Amino acid sequence: MIVVIIGPTGIGKTKLSLSLAKKYNAEIINADAIQIYKEMNIGTAKVTDTENIPHHLLSIKSVKDNYSVYEYQKDGREILNKLISQNKNIIIVGGTGLYIKALLYDYKFNTEETCETYDNLTNEEILTEINKLGTTNVHVNNRKRLIRTLNRLKNNNIEEISGNNLLYDNVYFVGLTTERSVLYDRINKRVDEMVEEGLIEEVKELYDKGINTIPINTAIGYKELYKYFDGSISLEESIDLIKRNSRRYAKRQYTWINNKMDVKWFNVNINDFDKTIFEVEEYIKTSY
Repeated sequence: MIVVIIGPTGIGKTKLSLSLAKKYNAEIINADAIQIYKEMNIGTAKVTDTENIPHHLLSIKSVKDNYSVYEYQKDGREILNKLISQNKNIIIVGGTGLYIKALLYDYKFNTEETCETYDNLTNEEILTEINKLGTTNVHVNNRKRLIRTLNRLKNNNIEEISGNNLLYDNVYFVGLTTERSVLYDRINKRVDEMVEEGLIEEVKELYDKGINTIPINTAIGYKELYKYFDGSISLEESIDLIKRNSRRYAKRQYTWINNKMDVKWFNVNINDFDKTIFEVEEYIKTSY
């Protein structure tokens, strides 16, 4: 049995995953693109106590590394197939819908590597193309390194070309939701809690090390604080921006999930989450 727990940020996915994993003696596979990275913890709301439940694809890469959905698919399927062969129940949890689609569906990728020379582009134009995909510390006059960097970034943004057929049996898609106003309030409060737990210090340590990679420039909570450390916005503006971007991201998550997956939605009981857990367990019991 494979249970997929999906939904917007701040809705309770981690808590539900731990509860179901204990009940079904399951192992958990992370499907959050940023929780892949070791150094990004507070800002990603990474689980701090796994309760002795095996977790896979969690904190496996340095933030200095690039890790694509294509690589996630390969690594995830290797783990998934191994657990299935051992008759293990599996919980997949995370808010990165594309990772879940790539893992469970017949997603194929155009893996032909880019090795262009960009003879038609100036160094400045190559640097502009790099900045569309990520960032680099390479000097604009170092053409060879600019070319290598752009080719590498293009190869790490492999284009998905298909993938609508589910490859596995006994898969249950569980979505957690709540009223939009309630969710937004939870997101705002969670950002405040992250700041209290040391988010600013976590990001400052990365900033002081000169780390300016794709994960940093895409992860909410990190890219906004980098602007503060750069001096372009105030700390208050940075925190407000984190909240706003988190709310917008939650809205996009709903839209993406509803368009791409057949999900059984559960309205989260904010005051008694155990009731939500019970409802999910009953759904699985009657559907299995």
